[in-house]
Amino acid sequence: MSTLVHGVVFWLTIGIAVYSVLINLSFVLLTALAMGDLAGYRRRLEYAGYDQWFLDPNARGVSVLMPAYNESATIVQSVQAMISLRYPDFEVVVIDDGSSDDTREKLVREFDMAPVPLVPSGQIPMTGVVEQAYVSRRGAHNLALIAKTNGGKADALNAGINYARKELVCMVDADSLLDPQALLNVARPFADKPGEVVAAGGVVRVANGSRVERGRVTSLRMPRRWLARIAVVEYLRAFLIGRSGWSRLGGLLIISGAFGVFRKDVLQSVEGMSVNSIGEDAELVVRIHRMLGDEGREGEVVFVPEPVAWTEVPETRAILRKQRRRWHRGLAEIFLRHRSMMFRPRYGVIGNVTMPWFFVFELMAPVVEVLGVLWFFVLLLLLATEGWFPQFEGLVDPQIVVLLIAASVLFAVFVTLIALLAEELSFRRYRGLPDLLRAVWAAVEENFGYRQLNAFWRLGGLVEAVRGTRHDWGEMTRQGFEQETR
Repeated sequence: MSTLVHGVVFWLTIGIAVYSVLINLSFVLLTALAMGDLAGYRRRLEYAGYDQWFLDPNARGVSVLMPAYNESATIVQSVQAMISLRYPDFEVVVIDDGSSDDTREKLVREFDMAPVPLVPSGQIPMTGVVEQAYVSRRGAHNLALIAKTNGGKADALNAGINYARKELVCMVDADSLLDPQALLNVARPFADKPGEVVAAGGVVRVANGSRVERGRVTSLRMPRRWLARIAVVEYLRAFLIGRSGWSRLGGLLIISGAFGVFRKDVLQSVEGMSVNSIGEDAELVVRIHRMLGDEGREGEVVFVPEPVAWTEVPETRAILRKQRRRWHRGLAEIFLRHRSMMFRPRYGVIGNVTMPWFFVFELMAPVVEVLGVLWFFVLLLLLATEGWFPQFEGLVDPQIVVLLIAASVLFAVFVTLIALLAEELSFRRYRGLPDLLRAVWAAVEENFGYRQLNAFWRLGGLVEAVRGTRHDWGEMTRQGFEQETR
């Protein structure tokens, strides 16, 4: 029995340690790729010629789609930001998905909108019904509102695609704010590589705690609340390291639903968004990769590190828990639906590298992390009871346990600090020393309590997906950007 216990302790500890080493090594590689991608992007900016392109009468038109459901707190500011974007040819289409608050009324009143008989240009199937279309009487804004019965975010986006009139479709969350240059930046790959780029994603950053005026982030500040503060470094790490690295490798799997641009013809080819997927934005990108591989077509999905969408992140544990469970459930459903793509040569880097990596180090990560937390407490218990049970004496080496934990924490902090360094060298959005110090502290504090909570939440989403329980979208209550200006 003692031999069996020793074997279990040894091999389980080794297994968790090996997993930690492998995921850390893969992040080292992603970090190197990301830094190379960011450096190349900064060099290209010197010759981008955005001012000349802004005046180009032949620039590809963009339809900006904003699905909205009970977004009364932020909808006016968000639309103000959208209609003020710097781009030669674009329209803004807000899709009100049966809101029960005054989202629709606010838009009609604020932007002087009138009902019109708009005719859809596409036939992507919808579950909801379009009740009325509106356009702003301020013609220069090129703003339309599609009011429909509730069918979910994916169904609202499908309605927007059907009514979009431009060649490119930009999908943004209704609670997002875009920088004035965002469309010029994110649409550029479609002009640089016409016919090759099928989708492009940009950076999403946290607006909590910052000053917002008329839909613009005018003064960026680190949030005071700890959950939002940690979200800042999470987003920087995910986008400046994760997305940049995978884009450099040619294996970008996810474009955030908060800000992404797609060719409309490609969206029509895959029949728009999936209405029965809780992670519809990521599932769309995977389905596009699948279509390209099945049809033997060339196509690139790229990440552009400069265009910025600002969003409001949850500041309470209850709302954040729902969000993270939903995100991980969406990832699990993608693998359940598209698992046959793994290790298939026709899908290139996506099938042979990206999806296997996401399965092992993203989808299964909360399983290993939760097991690691529980195992840590088991080891502590074994150390505390060695005197009571002589057969367990020497079973656990406390120095090795401390070393493994310290190495894991230090590496996690290191990767986050690299993301902060990339931000400081490339874009330098946070200019004050106090904000920079808060960001560094957030890189440390997320490892003590937050990561462990997040792992349990994500594990809950994985269990829900495996069990096939009913989707729980959750109510994402928002404070609104105006409260941040005080």
